[in-house]
Amino acid sequence: MLAELTFSVSDLVEMRFARSPMWEVGPSNRLLRSGSAHPVHRTWAEQVRPRLAGAGLDRGWLAELIPPRGYVPDFLNPAPAGPAPTLADELARIQAAPTARVRQDLDRLKSERGRLGPRLTRLYADPPAHLPRVTEEIEAYWELALAPYWSRIRAVLDADVFHRARQVAEQGASRLLSDLHPSVSWTDDALRLARRQRPLSRSAAGQGLVLIPSVFTGPELFTLMSPPDPPQLAYPARGTGTLWRPRSVTGTAALAAVLGRSRTLLLAELETPASTTELSRRTGLSPAGVSQCLTALRDAGLVSAHRAGRSVLYARTAAAESLLAAPTDR
Repeated sequence: MLAELTFSVSDLVEMRFARSPMWEVGPSNRLLRSGSAHPVHRTWAEQVRPRLAGAGLDRGWLAELIPPRGYVPDFLNPAPAGPAPTLADELARIQAAPTARVRQDLDRLKSERGRLGPRLTRLYADPPAHLPRVTEEIEAYWELALAPYWSRIRAVLDADVFHRARQVAEQGASRLLSDLHPSVSWTDDALRLARRQRPLSRSAAGQGLVLIPSVFTGPELFTLMSPPDPPQLAYPARGTGTLWRPRSVTGTAALAAVLGRSRTLLLAELETPASTTELSRRTGLSPAGVSQCLTALRDAGLVSAHRAGRSVLYARTAAAESLLAAPTDR
């Protein structure tokens, strides 16, 4: 099926990019629960799956809301209000979703799956009472699965948006829209999407278009039409294939002279997020010494901390990545 979304001059003027945490939550959760050894995200999935199982998040609200394939309720992906909403911003929008909107989406989910699970049956009966439970679980999932890696993910998303913005400036919007995905093309003031199961209608959508790069959508393109919001188009971000490659570490000697050997060693070890106990085992430093160094690094903005059940995972920030990758003058 070929679907078309027409554009006016006003729609083109309102077209914009946004980075959306929820557009990473849904696809990443689906990937984890598939159990597959994903060619790109395998390293990440092997680290995260045990954490989710330990926290019981592999069988909660998200497991019922996000099926292995097919439709995901639209209220989980409110149109980003700005270029880079936080997870808290999007969770507030989800909690405020109108009862009629939630029930309409769950009706569609039921029609595609045949039934609603016990949690979604309760959600359907009283959305305002149960949406806080949904957002609470999303926040817990975020802390375990995405927050420790967000600086890496965000860097890929930002690089994609920078590339696309430059493309618009140098070659125009038509080239941008035709280059987003193999199933997308732009002709005669209309955006054409091949293989879309449902029709597109400008009368059933808000003005403009929100373009959302994502590292977890895989090769697919996702569209969301939920008036009065503008239509959303989530596409695979450029550079996703490099997301989990080991980062080069060249500046440790110079850093050690400033930060000290132990703190620099810990930064180098945080190629993947780790707990205090794991870092102590890897480096030979005492748990107390590791904790003291991590506190100093966190205060300096070089590591971030994320609750994972009874432990805390530490991760390098973008600032730390830059310092470690900096060339050393000789």
